[in-house]
Amino acid sequence: MAGWRSALRTEWSGLLAVLAAGAAALAVTRPAFLSEYNLYVVLTSFSLWSIVAMAQMVTLAVGQMNLAVGALGGLVAVAVGGLIEVWGAPLPAAVLAGLLIGLAGGAINGALVVGTGINGFIITLATLSAYRGIDYGITHSQPFYAMPAALKAFGVERWGAVPALLVVPLVVVPAMALIMRRTLLGRHMLAVGGNPQAAALSGIPARRTIVAAHVISGGLAAIAAMMTVARLQQAQPTIGSDWLILSFAAPIIGGAALQGGHVSVLGTCLGVLLVTLINDALVLVEIDPFWVQVVLGALILGAVGLNRLREGRRPGEAVAR
Repeated sequence: MAGWRSALRTEWSGLLAVLAAGAAALAVTRPAFLSEYNLYVVLTSFSLWSIVAMAQMVTLAVGQMNLAVGALGGLVAVAVGGLIEVWGAPLPAAVLAGLLIGLAGGAINGALVVGTGINGFIITLATLSAYRGIDYGITHSQPFYAMPAALKAFGVERWGAVPALLVVPLVVVPAMALIMRRTLLGRHMLAVGGNPQAAALSGIPARRTIVAAHVISGGLAAIAAMMTVARLQQAQPTIGSDWLILSFAAPIIGGAALQGGHVSVLGTCLGVLLVTLINDALVLVEIDPFWVQVVLGALILGAVGLNRLREGRRPGEAVAR
């Protein structure tokens, strides 16, 4: 607990200050910011994007990247939609199949990385194209509309400003924190990301650890995809097409090192909140939301520079928060 309090005072103090100042400014200048519906929209976006960000964060932990996170999510979405609409699969079976497809896609990414020795950037760029091609090939770019009432209800159900979708990150985020901070797998991932050669020499199964990180990433992408299907009330083949920049921005803003060995679950969530706040602010002040991409690019550059300064103060240290 002391470690979390210390981190909040130091590593994330600037980010927390920006979030607090931004929220206060919006509350004063745009009263609609605090409306029940707007808070519901913000929390819904956070619910979805936090899972996407976790999917990227876990690969960053081992010094890898998953450019295919959105493409795999899109493939899962249309697979679940097709199983339900075309094959008449019950919802639990379709959800299980979607999760297995995500895990399998992640396993393929990881196996190709360790099997070929090619950089994960190149491998997942290739699988991005493959998964997206399968997605569009199956659907001919047409959505599946006949989603079960239970799935649709989960996507729009809310209690005041709190969406039902928020239940998912309330389970997933603590689970990821537990994995990264308290389990052997989490320590292995950080060790491999921090120094893969030293990790291998110390007996850590580096190749298996990299594959495991990609498998978890694929599973999280599948969860985010099915949440998006519920939110949109349909399985669109374009699901995931806008995930890539966000998936990197939130973990990096939250303190993840691009070269691996240092990630922050809480920091990633704060990064997601910042991105969500920026997106909401642009809508409230009636600025084209596409400008959020420009802002995210600037934030990524700034966060990478800040992380480089941090790495200079903690060489070789593998950390998860």
